[in-house]
Amino acid sequence: MAAEPTAHELIAEHRPTLDQALEAIRTRAYWSPHPEHPKAYGENGSLDMAAGKAAFEAVLGTRLDLGQPGTDDWVGGEVSPYGIELGVEYPHADVDVLLPAMKAGQKAWRDAGAEVRAVVCLEILKRISGRTHEFAHAVMHTSGQAFMMAFQAGGPHAQDRGLEAVAYAYVEQVRTPDTAEWTKPQGKRDPLALTKQFTPVPRGIALLIGCNTFPTWNGYPGLFASLATGNAVLVKPHPRAVLPLALTVQVARQVLAESGFDPNLVALAAERPGEGIAKTLATRPEIRIIDYTGSTAFGDWLEANARQAQVYTEKAGVNTVLVDSAANYKGMLANLAFSLSLYSGQMCTTPQNLLIPRDGIRTDEGPKTFDEVVADLARAVDGLLGDDARANALLGAIVNPDVKTRLEAAAGLGEVALASREITNPEFPGAVVRSPVIVKLDGAKPDDEAAYMSECFGPVSFAVAVDSTADAVELLRRTVREKGAMTVGAYTTDEEVERAVQEVCLEEAAQLSLNLTGGVYVNQTAAFSDFHGSGGNPAANAALCDGAFVANRFRVVEVRREA
Repeated sequence: MAAEPTAHELIAEHRPTLDQALEAIRTRAYWSPHPEHPKAYGENGSLDMAAGKAAFEAVLGTRLDLGQPGTDDWVGGEVSPYGIELGVEYPHADVDVLLPAMKAGQKAWRDAGAEVRAVVCLEILKRISGRTHEFAHAVMHTSGQAFMMAFQAGGPHAQDRGLEAVAYAYVEQVRTPDTAEWTKPQGKRDPLALTKQFTPVPRGIALLIGCNTFPTWNGYPGLFASLATGNAVLVKPHPRAVLPLALTVQVARQVLAESGFDPNLVALAAERPGEGIAKTLATRPEIRIIDYTGSTAFGDWLEANARQAQVYTEKAGVNTVLVDSAANYKGMLANLAFSLSLYSGQMCTTPQNLLIPRDGIRTDEGPKTFDEVVADLARAVDGLLGDDARANALLGAIVNPDVKTRLEAAAGLGEVALASREITNPEFPGAVVRSPVIVKLDGAKPDDEAAYMSECFGPVSFAVAVDSTADAVELLRRTVREKGAMTVGAYTTDEEVERAVQEVCLEEAAQLSLNLTGGVYVNQTAAFSDFHGSGGNPAANAALCDGAFVANRFRVVEVRREA
């Protein structure tokens, strides 16, 4: 049996990685310690892939006992969007027992200091990385992502986001020195001399409210930001996506215990069907930080009612692409087709509204009318998804019945430029797979405005005809200001239009991508370099990840003594 790692050993092993992460967030250059390719994990290539799948299958139908205090029941019921019943049971917590147990470990964790907390977090991430194949299947069968996306977004990209949060947390905590000698001259009298000690102290227990679509990618930033700043973390997963976060809690508890800390610093709060414990937990006085990804309605409720806590929310928005002109028309169409199709549009960053002048646009292939642009985009999506095998690999499965309902209703909102089609997944016949729908709307009609000014989460896009590019710019501004946006895209060959769109995004605090035609898409962001959300418009009150995301998870307490 291997010896438990000491703090010194963890620092020796992980400090170089932490330093590289600190350099990456400073330069914003590309860097990742977590490979994106499945065969990069382990020495046996496909054998390791098979082992990961076997590890996932071994969990199915079992009871995942985390050894938490206060377990009063066992709950489960997850069904994969691919049609498989997972059958995993999780501990249901008596929070009156669990929360005091979580708080008990915070003193030693606080006293360990920022560097030790950071390297323990990095050890947790290392252990998770070693099980990336297993986690990929867990994410796939709770979110409906296709395997490769679940592997990358649920594995290395999520781990990158967790590491990024640790790096930001470390920077903010060491900004103030541990001690200082303070001497103030007093003329002929003896100087005043004090020794000052500064300690980052946690706010309390953090509550992570997980989402269904990206349980690890959206969950890890808050989890690791809170843990690295000294807080205990209670993980409340979405009831349809418990397994990836439950496995995360399992790993975290193991590492904390082996490192000499209380494993109850991280715990799971799974719920009975329909129990809705998020509201109850969110207003408990012990909960001092909340991280949430999900609907605007509940995000607004948290911000209004969880007054005792620092609340970080990522809610809904209406993401917009403005199309003014194109220097690479085919590249634009291909890029947009992929962006609309990836994971069946079930991403908070997927474009919804495409604002196109009704008189058409200029392109490298000559002028194109509004109808031609929309028809060409529809053909590009059809071409991308024409092969069912490729379509399944890109689309994944519809995550819940509400998305399917919205998709079916969207066809009645206007003229359908691209009809959604049903696709069979031969490996998982129970999966609900649908291609995107594109609906034409008129930006000048009030009835149409009601449709395109509301978020329609899923594989639904609206091609909105506007009177001019100037009108498109103003509609973009109003959309971001009133509804929020996680992403904005624009295509133009006109410098003045580019400046106008950029000015809107700067004033309304929206992240902008210009003229993407290659292998980078508006709905993808890279850890250590890109900011996910801005925290400055209604779509989210925080950005992943910046200093503001971590700095208010702790406070600095000063102790002064006469020298």
